[in-house]
Order: sequence, then structure tokens, then C-alpha cells
Amino acid sequence: MAVPAYRICFVCLGNICRSPMAAVVMRALAADAGMAVLIDSAGTGSWHIGGPANPPALTALQRRGYDGSTHVARQFGPGDFASYDLVVGLDGHNVADLRRLAPDEEQAAKVVLLRDFDPGAAAADRDVPDPYGGRDHDFDHALDLVTAACHGLLDQLPIRR
Repeated sequence: MAVPAYRICFVCLGNICRSPMAAVVMRALAADAGMAVLIDSAGTGSWHIGGPANPPALTALQRRGYDGSTHVARQFGPGDFASYDLVVGLDGHNVADLRRLAPDEEQAAKVVLLRDFDPGAAAADRDVPDPYGGRDHDFDHALDLVTAACHGLLDQLPIRR
């Protein structure tokens, strides 16, 4: 297996809904494109450390043919920045929290907002809304937004296919 040429971590609040969905989708897209990319996810909060993805998030993924069953939630810390080339927040609050957490400006510069890679996203509507506690359609909507943005991100990765 090829050594990952690029390392990405998707980050949301609890690491049980949006960021695991983004990681699963991006892994599949990168694999289909033949790209050697390490994909991970984490949360800014500690509530769900060690737990699985939220069941409705897993169900939304399954409806689209993805498997998120091996996910284990973890918290992103300052030391994690060195392990990634890109740290992708799922909403503006995540991005702000991550930039505050960064040990220096160089590490803070790795933090981006996922929907900035979605060419169809409106300028004023860049967050992937947190579906936690919502209905199936909320998880499906979040997955739609994540998928569109992951396609855009894949197209902009600075590695060869």
C-alpha cells in the first residue's frame, strides 16, 4: 500500500455525526480516485470520546452505501496539528475553536471550512448544520452537504492521482 501523500482530519463538535460522515465519504472518494490520502476525524469536545458514531449518522451513511461502523470518537488536541496537512472544520464555530487551539500561526493556517470547497454553497451559508438530535432528513441533508464539499476538496488536493 502506498504511503499517504496527504493527511486530512475532519473536525466537528462531538465527533459522532458530521466529521465521521465526512471522513467516510472522503475515504471512499480518495480510494475511488486512486489517491493515497490519510483521512481521520475528531471533535472539539470530549463528550463522546471512545464511543461509536451516532446511530442516525450511521444509518444515513448506510443508505448511501457507506460503512461507518468502525468509527471511534476522539477529541482533537493541540498536538494533533503536527499529524495533518489539513484540518477541516464542519462549521464556523469548529474553525474558530481549532484556530484558537492551534499552537502557532503556521498550524492555524491548516484550518479550513469544509463547505468552502463546495462550489454550490451560498456565500452566507457555509456551515454543515449539526444534525445531532434531529430526524433522518437532517442527517441526510448534512450528508448531502458533506458529500458535495468532499468532491470539491478532492478536486483541490495538491497530490497526483
